[in-house]
Amino acid sequence: MPLLFFILWIILNGRMTLEIALFGIAISAGITFLSYKAIGYTPERDLFFLRNLPVIVRYIAALIAEIIKAAVAVIRYAMDPSRKPEPVIVEFHSGLPTNQQNVLLANSITLTPGTYTLFQEGDHFVVHCLCEEFSGGMTDSVFVKLLGKMHMTA
Repeated sequence: MPLLFFILWIILNGRMTLEIALFGIAISAGITFLSYKAIGYTPERDLFFLRNLPVIVRYIAALIAEIIKAAVAVIRYAMDPSRKPEPVIVEFHSGLPTNQQNVLLANSITLTPGTYTLFQEGDHFVVHCLCEEFSGGMTDSVFVKLLGKMHMTA
């Protein structure tokens, strides 16, 4: 985290001098210390993030790809005058062990066009889908697979 603060400091300054670097080090250290006190930040969280970085990058890429695919499907659905919306409600269990993983899954479902998470408690989900074809494969989606690979303990 201190390194990210320092890099941000350098980017926002737009140039690199000894004075800017020294002030950046001091300010980055101060912000990191305040993060320890104010929001409970710990160095273990950096290790957690670094350990999961490959999965996080793949998850973000998969989320963007799924959002684009779903947006195209919803546009096709909306532009076809012969198709009428036939919404369905789907209930399923994700099988993910932690609340953080399940909340990430719920938010990812809601971000994907054509689906909306109505309820999530533990690994139990209730999802509204625009039509039956959008409801398939929720329990074995790429989101569930990637979230299952994350080590959620900090």
